[in-house]
Amino acid sequence: MHALSALTVLGIETSCDETAAAVVRLDGDAVEVRSSVVASQIDAHRPYGGVVPEVAARAHVEIIDDIIEQALREAGIGMGDLDGVAATAGPGLVGGVMVGLSAGKAIALARGLPLVAVNHLEGHAVSVRLAQPAPYPFLLLLVSGGHCQLLAVDGIGACTRLGSTIDDAAGEAFDKIAASLGLPYPGGPALEQLARAGKPDRYVLPRMLLGRKDCDFSFSGLKTAAARLAEKTESEQDRADLALSVQTAIADQLAERSGRAMALYAQGRGGEGRLFVVAGGVAANGAVRAALERTAAVHGFAFAAPPLKYCTDNAAMIALAGAERLAAGLTDPLDAPARPRWPLDAEAARLNPLHMPGRKGAKA
Repeated sequence: MHALSALTVLGIETSCDETAAAVVRLDGDAVEVRSSVVASQIDAHRPYGGVVPEVAARAHVEIIDDIIEQALREAGIGMGDLDGVAATAGPGLVGGVMVGLSAGKAIALARGLPLVAVNHLEGHAVSVRLAQPAPYPFLLLLVSGGHCQLLAVDGIGACTRLGSTIDDAAGEAFDKIAASLGLPYPGGPALEQLARAGKPDRYVLPRMLLGRKDCDFSFSGLKTAAARLAEKTESEQDRADLALSVQTAIADQLAERSGRAMALYAQGRGGEGRLFVVAGGVAANGAVRAALERTAAVHGFAFAAPPLKYCTDNAAMIALAGAERLAAGLTDPLDAPARPRWPLDAEAARLNPLHMPGRKGAKA
């Protein structure tokens, strides 16, 4: 095994409908993505209008070996050049998580390498560091199909939840409303495309929880209201106008709640850590990103977001989170469990749980 000052880590990601593997080298603060391979399952899930867990798990099993081999080949290394293996251990669709985590455990056992069981959300938290310097601490908005959280990130393994969705995630709202408009899966990008032809202020949609003193989100009311309006649309222009109204309403809520979090986050920190990072698939939406950039500027925060290829699920972010944990001496046993739910801030989840037993909600 190589000296821990420079670490080469294989990352594996299978928490949803992408089978991904990557090789990342961490040398001090310098990050080099040696390879990043992502195999999408969009075509397999499109007939169902969303991700089918059993279909996803079977697809991961069929391709995971080839994806890992391709990642190593593109990185120009072999198993003997690795210092560790990092695999997503949750949260996510547990059948898929088990596939990637089992592959990581097998490699770690066979090669005598340390295993790092990575929280998928922590991968998103560090994803901005794959392409640019983003020193800790910073304020993070993690916004995707399954997650919508505001977190103070003080370092690897040190995240404090400031707010989260109390029902649906923003990306889920995008996808479900897109489906009600008859748009193809995945719905978020299709809705953004349709919204470009929309006229503003045509439809009035609810912005939930605005003005509340906490930093939580809610999108279920917006989703219901938009679905009812979608049933009444008659022309392509109607649909475009509604798509624009939906996109604007989601961007408004994300920006308002983020502004609230910036004010709370800055208290007692002085000028330290005034960096606002946006990560997750919804960060690829241009209107959302522009609204958040404006909000950051108003509150005196620098703005950063990963390149679009690292906004959606990928294994490079898992490899980096694993490398940072490995550099800190944090590893996991080979019996590390696959977790369908795994909050980054366990204490906040214990004291203020957002999802009670038996209640369905965001997978975090």
